Amino acid sequence: MKNPFLTFLMPMSTLMLGFLSALLLPAPWFGLSLTHRLVEMFHLSDVGQLYTLVFCLWFLLLGAVEYVVIRFLWLKFYQV
Repeated sequence: MKNPFLTFLMPMSTLMLGFLSALLLPAPWFGLSLTHRLVEMFHLSDVGQLYTLVFCLWFLLLGAVEYVVIRFLWLKFYQV
């Protein structure tokens, strides 16, 4: 990267886009049997703890994908 500010901007942008994804896109939902199996497999206390982890990972993943797509489009078509 040419500018050191971009290394600071990457994680910040990923988190921001992840938060925007929380507002726009639905998170995955597991069936009841799979949910209870995952709770037992990961030794979690309840289903709420599982979905807290799932939501955090889901939205961070979506934020990272959106950041890569937007950065690619910006570098490819808009930057001089």
